[in-house]
Amino acid sequence: MQGTAERPRLCVFRSNKHIYAQVTDDWRQHTLLCCSSLSSELKGQLKHGGSIESAVKVGELLGRKCLEAGITALVFDRGGYRYHGRVKALAEAARAQFTQAGAPGF
Repeated sequence: MQGTAERPRLCVFRSNKHIYAQVTDDWRQHTLLCCSSLSSELKGQLKHGGSIESAVKVGELLGRKCLEAGITALVFDRGGYRYHGRVKALAEAARAQFTQAGAPGF
């Protein structure tokens, strides 16, 4: 799975304490933007970085950042994790931001 300039790759990493997501253009090997439960925008809003609620907040923030940067379509890379729990919550929250804006999403 590779991301291009038109459809960058959204990859997810989760640990026991936090969740991280980044959008990368694999052709140019550049990280376009990143977001995590440690982001300064979410400081004070999260009780615990390893919960489903924090994954939803990170997904919403990531979706808003993508739309602000002009990214309207993504390829989702779950990083080998099963599509449930925090990974699913992050993906669905980001997808909801794209849907509200009328963008194709992923």
